[in-house]
Amino acid sequence: MDCGSGGVGASGSGGDHDSSDLSRRKKPYHRHTAHQIQRLESMFKECPHPDEKQRLHLSRELGLAPRQIKFWFQNRRTQMKAQHERADNSALRAENDKIRCENIAIREALKNVICPSCGGPPVTEDSYFDDQKMRMENAQLKEELDRVSSIAAKYIGRPISQLPPVQPVHISSLDIRMASFDGYGVGAGPSLDLDLLPGSSSSMPNLPFQPVVISDMDKSLMSDIAANAMEELLRLLQTNEPLWIKSNNDGKDALNLESYERIFPKPHNTHFKSPNIRVEASRDSGVVIMNGLALVDMFMDSNKWVELFPTIVSIAKTIEVISPGMLGTHSGSLQLMYEELQVLSPLVPTREFYTLRYCQQIEQGLWAIVNVSYDLPQFASQCRSHRLPSGCLIQDMPNGYSKVTWLEHVEIEDKTPIHRLYRDLVHSGSAFGAERWLTTLQRMCERFACLMVSSTSTRDLGGVIPSPEGKRSMMKLAQRMVNNFCTSVGTSNSHRSTTLSGSNEVGVRVTVHKSSDPGQPNGIVLSAATTFWLPVSPQNVFNFFKDERTRPQVHIQFHQ
Repeated sequence: MDCGSGGVGASGSGGDHDSSDLSRRKKPYHRHTAHQIQRLESMFKECPHPDEKQRLHLSRELGLAPRQIKFWFQNRRTQMKAQHERADNSALRAENDKIRCENIAIREALKNVICPSCGGPPVTEDSYFDDQKMRMENAQLKEELDRVSSIAAKYIGRPISQLPPVQPVHISSLDIRMASFDGYGVGAGPSLDLDLLPGSSSSMPNLPFQPVVISDMDKSLMSDIAANAMEELLRLLQTNEPLWIKSNNDGKDALNLESYERIFPKPHNTHFKSPNIRVEASRDSGVVIMNGLALVDMFMDSNKWVELFPTIVSIAKTIEVISPGMLGTHSGSLQLMYEELQVLSPLVPTREFYTLRYCQQIEQGLWAIVNVSYDLPQFASQCRSHRLPSGCLIQDMPNGYSKVTWLEHVEIEDKTPIHRLYRDLVHSGSAFGAERWLTTLQRMCERFACLMVSSTSTRDLGGVIPSPEGKRSMMKLAQRMVNNFCTSVGTSNSHRSTTLSGSNEVGVRVTVHKSSDPGQPNGIVLSAATTFWLPVSPQNVFNFFKDERTRPQVHIQFHQ
């Protein structure tokens, strides 16, 4: 004990000299302040590799040596690289585990393979080649899946471990080759042969109905319902007070429900036996750059109906033509149709209608088209929306334009509450109201009118696309882009999706399908959509994305 103590004392006597030498050799540790770290992090987001001039500026601003600035950025870049590598390794391990399980399942299934013809084991040679082909295709699909998953993980913020099943949906090619341009005929509008997505018009997969048989008695009943609906539509469109009153909030037309029920008494106030029933009614009018007969022709064609309203109508199909009407004017035409309406957000459910669409020419240059729900017994439980007499009045104007007055009148059964981000929009009637229909129609007709502008006109985009063929081809491309976007964002029944938990309360909605168009590369197409709220006006958001100087800022934030 004494020797130990003496040793300590002895070493202590010379320890002061040794510790002073050590303190001179060891540099003091410097801890950055919160302000310095915040400023460095902000600069790192803008420029991970600052030059000497930027480092000198930071050193003067933060009171740090240039070497400290340089070392901080080096360490920060190393840290970010390590984080990305850890995330990539985690995703690869998960995918490898998934592939290993799939291979085990395939090997077990191959042990029990039998020939469907004879019931015995398959021929070895054919089985070998088929097995090799499957392995090659499986490897190609796995490579494509890895690439798509890595891209999606960057935007979702985490590795994707489970995707919805792949559907073999045909996607039209974005063909921008010059197409032949057909001029307008007398009294006719532009041809809308835009080669759109088959899932929206010409080919309707997974529609919730089967072919129906309509008897002569049913056709007679449909004709009576359509005639009564036309009479009600004309009175609603051509009458103001007491049926319509001006809203105190926005000055728009609002239906007086008491006056309506008194003028149009019905056996039952609603078509649903539920307390969660809402009535939406709206009316609006405006001028459209297209003549009346061309509008009537497009409204009575379910395929063109989808092309005219791609942001509203996700599916439309003519089930049965009850009466073809007069050739050339469609007057007296009556059709039984199915349509699905949407709002471009995964948070708003679609609305389905089985409707009778009836066209009548009131007088020369004046048409009325009415839509009214027709209850099919086999599908009554599927549709939770009922369309009361709705439609439009189309009147020709001397300059070749048309005045269109639009009416929307529906009963809705809200089985599930609307998300708060869209509750006011839907409950006010704006989401599916007359103003939205009319605004969409005006915008589409303006695009068609651009085809008529001559190459020498000052409105011709500065001569960028001077030829009619080029304009038409570019419009076809724009139309396909709009339809692809609406398909990815909407919640149509024709496309399956999976919602993944994300950084916000809404999550990320992912749809996956396989491209089978010869004009596009074979592979998997993945679309991810989400919804979030911004404390700015819609016009400001639109101006931000429209401005080519500000739009790239969003891409910079995504890649960071």
